[in-house]
Amino acid sequence: MTETTPNAYAEAGVDIVAADLAVELMKESVAKSRRPEVMGGLGGFAGLFDASALKKYERPLLATSTDGVGTKVDIARKMDKHDTIGFDLVGMVVDDLVVCGAEPLFMTDYIATGKVVPERIAAIVKGIAEACTEAGCALVGGETAEHPGLLAPDEYDVAGATTGVVDAHRLLGAEKVEAGDVVIAMKASGLHSNGYSLARHVFFTKLGWALDRQVDELGSTLGEELLIPTKIYAKACLALADATGTHAMAHITGGGLANNLARVMPKHLSATLDRASWTPQPVFDLVRTAGGVDQASLEATLNCGVGMVSLTPAADVDTAIATLAAHGVEAWVAGEVQVGDGTVALTGQHPGW
Repeated sequence: MTETTPNAYAEAGVDIVAADLAVELMKESVAKSRRPEVMGGLGGFAGLFDASALKKYERPLLATSTDGVGTKVDIARKMDKHDTIGFDLVGMVVDDLVVCGAEPLFMTDYIATGKVVPERIAAIVKGIAEACTEAGCALVGGETAEHPGLLAPDEYDVAGATTGVVDAHRLLGAEKVEAGDVVIAMKASGLHSNGYSLARHVFFTKLGWALDRQVDELGSTLGEELLIPTKIYAKACLALADATGTHAMAHITGGGLANNLARVMPKHLSATLDRASWTPQPVFDLVRTAGGVDQASLEATLNCGVGMVSLTPAADVDTAIATLAAHGVEAWVAGEVQVGDGTVALTGQHPGW
């Protein structure tokens, strides 16, 4: 029988020492996201969360969500900037929970890479932990997997899962939406983390632009614009649910504004939104005009400047917008709900388009 030497795994391309160093480098960042209910520290086989905290709920419903960042990681890799992609990951998973009124409690992450570079892994996790802190959830653990031969040494992908809780009587959703509700739109920070295959096709394949190209319309380089982190709405939306009689929310991710809003629209109601009520950031118009992308395709792929919406009683509009503003979220009335057939329509045109 052939004995396995201590370096055999390293010779196969997996560096356990580097992985251990990455864990050490990320511990301080992860600790900052800790909640009182978290038990134990980083490095165990499982993250622990004290479920006795759920006793304060009458009928606690656990909510869970999982997602990744998609091809935006290619931008981070090419720019060699890895400490913001975590905001995209957390935004994608945490704000999917918030739309039903659930408070995010904890999250785990998964990073697959061709080669573990401790400083790079630590930078990725630093962003995840900082975003968890902003969202109010704890990063309780994760996994870094080294896949030599499957991924190039500088390639990686990230994914995550989160768990939250909402009391049954506070659950938000389509069944609560009423005719006369207003659609409150919440401003996106940019492209967020969806539609990057389209954006990359337009800027790189069709236009041949480089990431370091200074783009006057954007006021930055192309790379800087494409790497703007996803806005995290968790705390703002939970405060909105507490302060108003909001009936439902929709996270505007892949599929665009109309398609995601339709997911929380009852079959007997419809929503109409007025494009004239907001001006999308220049990057959206740039994809449309420079890339020759028709508006219907654009709106079916990108968020077009709206990252989250709520369906809120008209009497609560002022309180809703003020509450969101107090949490750093710019919001406005974009439309209304009326008797219909479950569809969402966009009318008018964005200023300047």
